Amino acid sequence: MNDIKFATKLHAPDIEPRHRHPRIFEVFDELKSGEFMELSNDHNPKPLQYQFMIEREGTFSWEYLEEGPTLWRVAIGKK
Repeated sequence: MNDIKFATKLHAPDIEPRHRHPRIFEVFDELKSGEFMELSNDHNPKPLQYQFMIEREGTFSWEYLEEGPTLWRVAIGKK
């Protein structure tokens, strides 16, 4: 999946904490079916994945591209 073309890339630490998850969901919701966003973070975004599972069940894919120890990168696709 490393050859994927991303519609957008977000680095979570660049977003103010209280706006972080809402902004990520906003960007995801703007994706067209079949598009991907790359999310990078300084820790494992597992809580965000759980939030996606609850709030966007069946509408996304989640694949780790890099798993720490200092950088996590995830490809989030819109089904």
